[in-house]
Amino acid sequence: MEKGRKVVVSALQFSCTDDVSTNVATAERLVRAAHAKGANIILIQELFEGYYFCQAQREDYFQRAKPYKGHPTILRMQKLAKELGVVIPVSFFEEANNAHYNSVAVVDADGTDLGLYRKSHIPDGPGYQEKFYFNPGDTGFKVFQTKFATIGIAICWDQWFPEAARAMVLQGAEILFYPTAIGSEPQDQGLDSRDHWKRVMQGHAGANLVPLVASNRIGKEIIETEHGKSEITFYGNSFIAGPTGEIISAADDKEEALLLAEFDLDKIKSKRKSWGVFRDRRPELYKVLLTLDGNSPTL
Repeated sequence: MEKGRKVVVSALQFSCTDDVSTNVATAERLVRAAHAKGANIILIQELFEGYYFCQAQREDYFQRAKPYKGHPTILRMQKLAKELGVVIPVSFFEEANNAHYNSVAVVDADGTDLGLYRKSHIPDGPGYQEKFYFNPGDTGFKVFQTKFATIGIAICWDQWFPEAARAMVLQGAEILFYPTAIGSEPQDQGLDSRDHWKRVMQGHAGANLVPLVASNRIGKEIIETEHGKSEITFYGNSFIAGPTGEIISAADDKEEALLLAEFDLDKIKSKRKSWGVFRDRRPELYKVLLTLDGNSPTL
């Protein structure tokens, strides 16, 4: 078989406590375990330093935000990435003067910080009240040239928008990564979005002919809100999809997990070119995407 550029990706899945040091230690343990199994790029779940605090609108939770530069968890992951020779996207709650963002710093295999992506789409609903805390991201959709691959990073609610995936692959992303925190709906215990969640992202992989890695947390988290206790049971189901949207590796809804998959990026690139979806795009016909109502252009 013809040799190509091979990369091994990994998605981590674990339950969080509300103690930063405990969660960062868990993340490091799993990163080390993934490296020992051959992983080159290792994805940790969204906002893994603590509980998913966005169940509540509480002023005191702004104290969890820290500036990007000198962030202790990013610095620790830079040291770890350099030691192991792996790429680690690091999710964190960013304070930037009077602005706050749900952000990811991408750490390359030599420990270099390659830059920042700030979550573009900010949800606001029962249990997921992120607009209280986060400004809409201002970085735009980005790609990062790491040692092993050019990667695109988006965050949780971003994963429901096909425009984000397409924008990253148009810029050269060879693999898409989505750190996530999603589970039950506090207002409707009968609503289970896990299969919908998977299918949407499998569609991104298939439509763009790229692998996709999604990392979600597990466990029950109870937060004291302004209206009493709120509870979410995070459903895990972290997965890695191949370039036709097929599931390569998947976790369940309860167990800590370390998923792995190997891809030949040159082989996938050749298939992506020959399939023709990028050749046959018609950007001049897509101006309606610049509107909110499908009719009037936004100002």
